[in-house]
Amino acid sequence: MKVIEHLSRAKNPLFSYEIVPPPRGRSVQDVIAIVKELVPYSPPWIDVTSHPAGAYYSELPDGSIERRIYKKRPGTIGICGIIQNRFKIDTVVHLLNSGFTKEETEDALIELSYLGVENVLALRGDGLNYNKKIDKSRRVNVYASDLVSQINDMKKGIFLDEISGAAPLNFCVGVAGYPEKHFEAPNLATDIEYLKKKVECGADYITTQMFFDNKHYFAFVDKCRAAGITVPIIPGMKVLKSASQLQTIPKNFYIDLPDELVGSILADPKHANEIGIRWAVKQSEELLQKGAPCLHFYIMNDTTSVLEVVKKFH
Repeated sequence: MKVIEHLSRAKNPLFSYEIVPPPRGRSVQDVIAIVKELVPYSPPWIDVTSHPAGAYYSELPDGSIERRIYKKRPGTIGICGIIQNRFKIDTVVHLLNSGFTKEETEDALIELSYLGVENVLALRGDGLNYNKKIDKSRRVNVYASDLVSQINDMKKGIFLDEISGAAPLNFCVGVAGYPEKHFEAPNLATDIEYLKKKVECGADYITTQMFFDNKHYFAFVDKCRAAGITVPIIPGMKVLKSASQLQTIPKNFYIDLPDELVGSILADPKHANEIGIRWAVKQSEELLQKGAPCLHFYIMNDTTSVLEVVKKFH
């Protein structure tokens, strides 16, 4: 089932989750164990992130430096297939521009369609840390809106090369939104115009970056509606777990943390996780009361804190 179908049919609050593939060398059983923990809470869908290859350097025994390019977290499509078909939970696969050609994207979408996956989140992705050489015969998507357009073409049966009688691939397409602005955008108004273009290119819904102050989400939704964006806007949630995250989360995700939350944790850092859970419960209650279509939790493969929040609503 598609994400927008889950949203339109929901009679109770929806809670969805986002997980990451295990690091190279680890077992897929790590992810299966996480999904098993989520199953009792009836997730309507689970997002699975995608990661491009990167350049990494290591020193060899002779003292020379070797440059290698590989994916630290491969396996996104395979994990989606397991969740979709073994657990019968709809999956949302993350597709990236960065590090992938249009041809690779088309192949990935065909494989996902074969696996019964109907949902994708179209993302530009972070820039690569190396210069990937693209063969002149290959093409790339520059912006997330370009990726959305490619997926939308495939929904119409239009492939990169003309194929007679090609069957449409009917995906539901999500895109990312930033209540506190994408760090590269000059201002929020411009960022919302970019977001509107993604919707005009065929996006069916928006999932936001995490935030810890609901006023950012509500103001963002109001501005999106004023700009003519009518698709569902799902708030992204994160449960703060430790005092160290007071530095790492703003640094990595370009967001602000509320004074009240920061002050509470600095005053009692040993109980940061308990404070984070209480804060997320309060956030969740207000978001649901004011009509948020779903709460989407970034769990980073640690379900304990998130499920402490979700249990309050089951």
